[in-house]
Amino acid sequence: MEFIIAFGALILGGLVGFFANKVLTENRISTAERKAHDLLEEAKNKQKQILLDSKDQALKVIGEAKEEERRQREEISRLRTRLEERETLFENKLLDFDAKQQKVYEQLEKMEAAKEEIKKIREQQLEKLEKISALTKDEARKVLLDNVEAGMKDELLGRIRKIENQSQEDLERRSRSILSNVIQRIAQTHTAESTTLIVALPNDEMKGRIIGKEGRNIKTIEQLTGVEIIVDDTPESIMISGFNPIRRHLAKKALEVLIADGRIHPARIEEVITQAKKDLVSDISKAGEDAAYQAGVVGLDPKLLQILGRLKYRTSYGQNQLQHALEVCHISTLLAHELKADVTVCRKGGLLHDIGKALDHEVQGGHPEIGYDLMKKFGLSEDTAYMAIAHHEDAPRTLEGVIVKVADAISGSRPGARRDSYENYIQRLEEIEGIANSFSGVEKTYAIQAGREVRVFINPETLDDYATKKLARDIANKIEAELKYPGEIKVTVIREKRVIEYAR
Repeated sequence: MEFIIAFGALILGGLVGFFANKVLTENRISTAERKAHDLLEEAKNKQKQILLDSKDQALKVIGEAKEEERRQREEISRLRTRLEERETLFENKLLDFDAKQQKVYEQLEKMEAAKEEIKKIREQQLEKLEKISALTKDEARKVLLDNVEAGMKDELLGRIRKIENQSQEDLERRSRSILSNVIQRIAQTHTAESTTLIVALPNDEMKGRIIGKEGRNIKTIEQLTGVEIIVDDTPESIMISGFNPIRRHLAKKALEVLIADGRIHPARIEEVITQAKKDLVSDISKAGEDAAYQAGVVGLDPKLLQILGRLKYRTSYGQNQLQHALEVCHISTLLAHELKADVTVCRKGGLLHDIGKALDHEVQGGHPEIGYDLMKKFGLSEDTAYMAIAHHEDAPRTLEGVIVKVADAISGSRPGARRDSYENYIQRLEEIEGIANSFSGVEKTYAIQAGREVRVFINPETLDDYATKKLARDIANKIEAELKYPGEIKVTVIREKRVIEYAR
């Protein structure tokens, strides 16, 4: 019975719980629906407000766009009106220009007609003048020019002298200042070398050992070096003779080694000369490198430096060519600084201007062309390579060429720099006097100051002052064209008229 009651209570409790849960659930659903309805109403209100705001913003943007469009239309209308006004003005000006152009053409036609009329009148006048004067047009012009020249000759001569004196004084003062400063800063010594070298011997017995049995030693030396060994009565010395300085120094080096060693026979001679050749090549390379270092020139090809070093054993008129190249380099550099020229070109060009002389015995052609080709081959610039040719041109085309030419002349003409023979000296003086004597009106000519000046005496009855001035210029031009000389030659033409009377 209790079980039934418990079971019934359980069922009753379950039903009560079910209905209670149902009521709670319905209440929750009702609450949720009300909240959803409220949220939906709130969202609809917000949507309406957003739509209203969007419409207001859109109306505002549309209004602004219409206002901007209105302004743009007004601006376009204004620009169109302005453009139409300009087109109208341009058309009016174009019509005016056409009218003026037509007037100009009409005036040109009138001018051409007037020119033709003037030309006809002039031809008629010339014909009348020719009939009256019995002279043609060219003959009349010549007579007029002769009369003007005769009348203006003295005045023209005076002006020429005045201008030349003023400009010449200024130029000489400036050039002397520059050249004197440059020369004073260069104090190179010059060694006059000849075609012979002297080798000192420890005793006269060494002469016989050098000659060898039946002269075999001396013949071997001469054959391998290409020089001539002269053994004479001079005590404790022998002489090496030859035109090639490299061969002379090769023979001297070999003889000095043989004399110091004491073993002198053909096999030993050949061995020593072979070693001397190697030493000489090394010495030549070192000489080129030292010269480039002293000159301050960098970046040269080692082969070019070796060729430059050969100038150590090359002479010109007794002047060592490597020393000459260094001196020209230094003088060119100083002159370039003074004259605001390209210092690099002058330095390299001055050092290498005579490099063609290192190969002129082996390569066909003159040393300027050889030097130019050599520098171009080793990648030097056109301006630098041109220095090899410029220093032998009468009028170099660049300032740097003039500077190297002047530096070359200074180096070659300095006292003690070069040594000339008596025969060449006399020949040069005779050539200078011969050129001056080749002109008409010259009575006597004297070359003085070692050929640095030539004085020409003329017949005063044959030539006047104007002709004298012209004669001096012609003689100087002919000397420049036909002779080769260092420095400059002063031409002095003397016209002196003496009238002698006796009172008795």
